Amino acid sequence: MNTTELHALLDRLRAEPHETEWLEFKANRYESQTLGEYISALANSAGLLGKPRAYLVFGVQDGTHEVIGTTFDPAAEKGKGNQPLPLWLSLGLHPNVGFEIHPFDYRGKRVVLFEIHPAFDRPVKFYGTAFIRDGSSKTELAKYPEKERRIWQLRIDWSAQICAQATLTDLDEAAIAKARHEYKTKFPAKIAEVDAWDDATFLNKAKVTIRGEITNAALLLLGKPESSTLLTPSVARISWILKNERNEELDYEHFGPPFILNVDKVLARIRNLNVRELPSGTLFPIELTQYDPWVIREALNNCIAHQDYGLRGRINVVETPDSLLLGNLGGFLPGSVETVIRQDAPSELYRNPFLAEAMVNLNLIDTQGGGIKRMFLTQRRRFFPLPDYDLSQHERVAVTIRGRILDERFTRLLMERTDLDLGTIMLLDRVQKRYPISRDEHRLLKKAALVEGRYPHLIIAAKVAAAAGDKARYIRERGFNTRYYQDMIVDLIKEQQPVTREDIDRLLLDKLPEVLTEEQKRKKIHNLLFELGGRQGRIRNAGSRRYPQWVLNDSHKQ
Repeated sequence: MNTTELHALLDRLRAEPHETEWLEFKANRYESQTLGEYISALANSAGLLGKPRAYLVFGVQDGTHEVIGTTFDPAAEKGKGNQPLPLWLSLGLHPNVGFEIHPFDYRGKRVVLFEIHPAFDRPVKFYGTAFIRDGSSKTELAKYPEKERRIWQLRIDWSAQICAQATLTDLDEAAIAKARHEYKTKFPAKIAEVDAWDDATFLNKAKVTIRGEITNAALLLLGKPESSTLLTPSVARISWILKNERNEELDYEHFGPPFILNVDKVLARIRNLNVRELPSGTLFPIELTQYDPWVIREALNNCIAHQDYGLRGRINVVETPDSLLLGNLGGFLPGSVETVIRQDAPSELYRNPFLAEAMVNLNLIDTQGGGIKRMFLTQRRRFFPLPDYDLSQHERVAVTIRGRILDERFTRLLMERTDLDLGTIMLLDRVQKRYPISRDEHRLLKKAALVEGRYPHLIIAAKVAAAAGDKARYIRERGFNTRYYQDMIVDLIKEQQPVTREDIDRLLLDKLPEVLTEEQKRKKIHNLLFELGGRQGRIRNAGSRRYPQWVLNDSHKQ
């Protein structure tokens, strides 16, 4: 805001009859911890009251609302740990809904105004504790459970909010033309009507603007590149990052609005190479691109639709030689991917419902909530690993799309067993990726003769491996029986005794089942030695406990 706008805002605030839950006047500075608590309290109160902003004003006398000036300079103050105060405050707010600091002179007196964004869909905490205003007092939100519940129920749609500073001239003409084309593709019966509409009418009809006013969604999808500043403090950016097999960054590029055009530019940077895979036991190779373009586009547009723009982060697309990782900020609202697949119906909860509906109308996403299952089905038809959703990180969703066959037996299984339902294939996909499954899920797969091995170390079952012509690999992963490994140890000792544990490790580590980790393999060798020495008495330790030297017992030398 410029000085004139700040003066007008201060006049409006001073005209309020008294301080409220969303407005606090202060003659001079607060101690830094108290200041952060007030930002939390004002943000939560503004959210409850439906206010677009809360305000904390320094240099104005409480009661009389007289402008008396202040010596408080936030830029010169320090928070705890000697961090700059604004940074320390921002780091303490979770979620950081945002605040702006406006120092300015008003009739010769210095004023500092904190413009604070409201809480939405969860309370704003300051270093772990949420606060609220009770009248003009600040207190902990935990004392008011009903207010806390109401904040959790808030769903302020950021994407539907009007950007007061934006006009139709801030939208990109080529982006609007693209939007018209996609809208007519989505609704072919309306082609004649659409051609007769001017831009303002079209944008209203497509539900991108509201009564001619420019929404945040409109700026994201159709805004000129420079219009991204109008969304501040929210970030409108997609970052493409190319990495090699050693996770070293090779190249990158950032893309802002208009997303309706720049999604294609992001996709153009991805090296969607042709791959030629020949599963064992097949006569003809599978030749196709690493990624299905629709799957990438759907995943990226989902990131745009479900990004929590209040967290001020960017959408990342990380490309490696064998995979794509797409990530956006904000929790996964349906709870789990399995729930989405099982329900087979659009979710009733959207982080940005206005933006999601606009993207459906502009043919950017297939249907609200139906795209995830189609992504899984598309990967299944391509015989590639299924999309891999990582929901473990707080306030972040990441999906990995693999561009290579991971396990030939899994691929062959998809080619031969077209009768398997998607739920079963999702479990088998977890098995091939060495991810854990529950005992009940294990029993389900074992009953269907699809996996074997001792839980939780599972592999594709023998008959599937045989059908895939991958018997050798099957043996490597299943391993041999215990007697086979014991005889190998005894033969080594017979020929080269005494032998050390390192000698035995070198003999067996690469022969034990590949499904085991390095630590599990060494534990297996320890158990083999214990069985041979302690129970069977075939070998003994002629060295020390710390430095064993294994030899045959006299009774087993022949």
